[in-house]
Amino acid sequence: MKSPVITVVIALLLAVVGYFLPFEGLSLSQGIALGIVLGGLLTPWLHSLIVKTAGDPEDTSETQTLYVGNLPYRANEEAVREHFAQCGSVVSVRLMKDRRTGKRKGYGFVEMAEAAADKAIKQLNDQSFQDRTLKVRVAKER
Repeated sequence: MKSPVITVVIALLLAVVGYFLPFEGLSLSQGIALGIVLGGLLTPWLHSLIVKTAGDPEDTSETQTLYVGNLPYRANEEAVREHFAQCGSVVSVRLMKDRRTGKRKGYGFVEMAEAAADKAIKQLNDQSFQDRTLKVRVAKER
């Protein structure tokens, strides 16, 4: 996660600090210049510290959508969510239905953190779920 907003805020704070540093003999323009130099030197280091301490990689990582095929027609979102939760945090579950009849089509999509999605593909593909063998893979872009 590289946020340009965080970088700009750090640079501005360092410029302000340089402006208000009480060095003897520094003019206003020298104080601002010192702040800009400090900002340029310290901003990358401070930004990396903030990113490293941001938390668990699974919490800050991008999500990935998985295609789940050969689902039992009786399966519901909660049952699929519980089954995939053994691999990590599930963001969303969408089971496809026929627009005309409202009956499930036997496939759907599960959105998870990337690390959890990779684990789900390895653990759940070709495994039994409610007497059906699931097909789990990364969903194609629309």
